[in-house]
Amino acid sequence: MPQPTVHHSRLLADHTFVVQLHATTRLETGQMTGRVEHLVSRQATMFASLEALMDFMTRMLQEVRQDRCPAD
Repeated sequence: MPQPTVHHSRLLADHTFVVQLHATTRLETGQMTGRVEHLVSRQATMFASLEALMDFMTRMLQEVRQDRCPAD
């Protein structure tokens, strides 16, 4: 088994998510259901597709960016 590549880039806590996959998830067929939580904000949602998972994560990261660089 290949060893994971170690990157020494900065990993930010506000970019941390926990993804829990339901027992019925079958990644090989594209079936994905579960729960995702943004650890810093504690916001969470259930998802029933990869698209829904990515939408939530994108929204949370956009909020993080807005908080760091508020518009003038």
